[in-house]
Amino acid sequence: MGALVNRKHSLGNQIVTHYLQAVVLVVVVVVVVVVVVVVVVVVVVVVVVVVVVVVVVVVVVVVVVIAVVVLIVVVVVIVVVAVVVVVVVEATVLVVVVSIVI
Repeated sequence: MGALVNRKHSLGNQIVTHYLQAVVLVVVVVVVVVVVVVVVVVVVVVVVVVVVVVVVVVVVVVVVVIAVVVLIVVVVVIVVVAVVVVVVVEATVLVVVVSIVI
């Protein structure tokens, strides 16, 4: 009779042990999945932030280059207009002086 009780306890212990092993396995799998998901999310967020920063830097550089080119064009146009105005004024003065002298 004692052997039968021991076998029942042994069988019960085996069932509990297998149940605990299954629970531990499920917990480990869940923890691993959560860690992998968190790592993937962090990597995706870092990649998105890096891409956004690179795009912003490229846009800023392009805007600065366009602004510098526009500024250079404006300065060149102003200088050309000033030179043309000076030449026209000098030519007009020269024509007036020559016509007065003649």
